[in-house]
Amino acid sequence: MHTEKINIKSYSRKELQHVVAALGEPGYRANQIHRWLFNDRAKNFESMTNLGAALRDKLSNRYVIPSCSIVKKQHDPKEKNGMQTSKYLTQLHDEQTVETVLIPAENRNTVCVSSQVGCPLGCTFCATGHMGFSRNLSAAEIVEQVYLVNNLLETKAVSNRVTNVVFMGMGEPLLNLSNVIEAVETLSDQDYRFSLPQRKITISTVGLIPQIDAIARSGLKTKLAVSLHAANQQKRASLMPVANEHTLDGLRTVLERYTALAGGPVTLVYMLLEGVNDTIEDAKSLVAFSRGFLCKINLIDYNSIVNMEFKPVEAEWRDRFIGILVGAGLNVTVRKSYGTSINAACGQLALQEKTLPADRFIK
Repeated sequence: MHTEKINIKSYSRKELQHVVAALGEPGYRANQIHRWLFNDRAKNFESMTNLGAALRDKLSNRYVIPSCSIVKKQHDPKEKNGMQTSKYLTQLHDEQTVETVLIPAENRNTVCVSSQVGCPLGCTFCATGHMGFSRNLSAAEIVEQVYLVNNLLETKAVSNRVTNVVFMGMGEPLLNLSNVIEAVETLSDQDYRFSLPQRKITISTVGLIPQIDAIARSGLKTKLAVSLHAANQQKRASLMPVANEHTLDGLRTVLERYTALAGGPVTLVYMLLEGVNDTIEDAKSLVAFSRGFLCKINLIDYNSIVNMEFKPVEAEWRDRFIGILVGAGLNVTVRKSYGTSINAACGQLALQEKTLPADRFIK
């Protein structure tokens, strides 16, 4: 009877303990296998030379080692001086695809990773939310997005590498929390050749209350960004259906707990939409929401998306909005949008390569 082989990368490090136990092997073999997969990035079991031949045969008979790959690349033609935002179509272990984005800056290379194929939450201003949802990514598929981009950077210069990771690509990371935590732990493993301090990793969420509590208790040292976009409950729920369940009052309470435990600020991301959430009253509501816990406000402009009727605010009106926040003593930054011409900016990821001319990509 033919039995289909299992993807060994689908197991967490802890689950690998059960795998080796079932094969009659001691527990330390799990760490050895994990190291071969994510430090040495072995393509086959035969290369795992510190495992006995009998164990390598058992693994080869039962498991496979797939790898993610970049199948298309796209660079923003409007950005120059070697600082072009790049969008990569990443093929996953089962040949489904997600988008991964590299945002280079002075002394920094940030990779924006996806955690789901699509997204189930349906935020009205987000292209990914209009795709629907297929599945969660495994921890390995998340990690490999970073490795793939880092490999590309290292081909340009040995000293060139990924310096920051943000979970702001396709999907809601906190709906895939166990795999996100596993990915963070692998990416930050100090014994591996790619090791990124957890403080250089940011997890973004629409504000899932129990999961924020879980992160606070997990011991992760990552940063947290919350997509707020309105500090009025009715208005926020109209933009983000998830806010009907995860209300502003509940969100504020959990952020107070989170910042107290984390000892650092949370970033509140606020996308200004003309005529929707940009009034003086909206600014005052944001001030009121932000009082009482450590936070900073990150304002972003709306990035145009086909078939959506939202518009960015005028610069003068945005400055007035900012003035109210700063006048109230809030820490405010304005995020520049990168990669807008290739639909790589915030809210634009939606596998749009299917509708773009082929010559817009570099293979």
